Amino acid sequence: MSLLAKAPAAGLSVGRRPRRRRPGLTVLVITASLGLALLLGAHTLVPDVAGLGLLLDTALPWLGWLIPVLALMALAAHTRAARLSVVIPSVVWGFMFVPVIVPLGFGPDASSTTAASASSTGGTLTVASQNVQAASGTAGESAATLAAAGADVIALQELNDVSLSAARAALDGTYPHYYGIGTVGMWSKFPILNAQPWDLGLGWQRALAADLDTPAGPVSIYVIHAGSARPGDHANRDTMLTNLAGVLPNDENERVIAVGDFNAASNDRSFEAITRELTEPNQTNGMFGFTWPASFPAARLDHFLQRGMTVTANTVLPAGSSDHLAILTTLNL
Repeated sequence: MSLLAKAPAAGLSVGRRPRRRRPGLTVLVITASLGLALLLGAHTLVPDVAGLGLLLDTALPWLGWLIPVLALMALAAHTRAARLSVVIPSVVWGFMFVPVIVPLGFGPDASSTTAASASSTGGTLTVASQNVQAASGTAGESAATLAAAGADVIALQELNDVSLSAARAALDGTYPHYYGIGTVGMWSKFPILNAQPWDLGLGWQRALAADLDTPAGPVSIYVIHAGSARPGDHANRDTMLTNLAGVLPNDENERVIAVGDFNAASNDRSFEAITRELTEPNQTNGMFGFTWPASFPAARLDHFLQRGMTVTANTVLPAGSSDHLAILTTLNL
């Protein structure tokens, strides 16, 4: 037979071998995707056995990094079912976290924020807060940094006798009004009225409540230094947060602030009751605003929450050598 007869016809091309599907990998990707979506959406149902619930609630935003891993696995599986399954946790994560990581000016209250900034006649209030980590020895430096940032009110937590003296030396000349109890202290340019210690169920003082006498009227403020939270050991913290959530609905003032070290991530199940009463604003430049540890922030344990006012700026910043970053928030009254 002629060799020419064996040659492929002109214009025809040899097709590429179809990609080999991997059903085992497909099953793995689908199972993992559905499991991740369920874990994200129903994390509060996971029992807090041996601290599992606490760790899960704190790490929840970071679980989003599993989605690109699943996406790569889905591509390797060469099946549509695997690729589509990855969409499910992506949507759940996006629904939970995208609204809270967009910049403050682009969030759901962007238009009202802009309008309030332009038309407010009641003045503004800037509040700073930090857990100064008494052992750091830099409470005075932290206080000076927050004062230089333009704060009208400075709330500090984890104070002992030495750190309190250092903070008072830095602030008392500029902030004429002070109230402190236990491990918390507050300095203000506005008069402090009705100040009182709050143990929030612990039997010792780690919180305070007061009214700020601003030109626009009274503002209730609660400064919190919640109990420590470690896997298997966060009952005191839970007690404080539960009692705070019970107090907030009964506050008689229209404007209310709760600020400090809550020792609870934003998604912590023990924190949810508070966020039903007060709102935590987005960051001015977006993202999560993690505050701890300061060297590599991985969780937001320090919070500013409010109702009755409009937040125009909300940021985190380093101050002193504390293991917590500080928070700085400005509101229209």
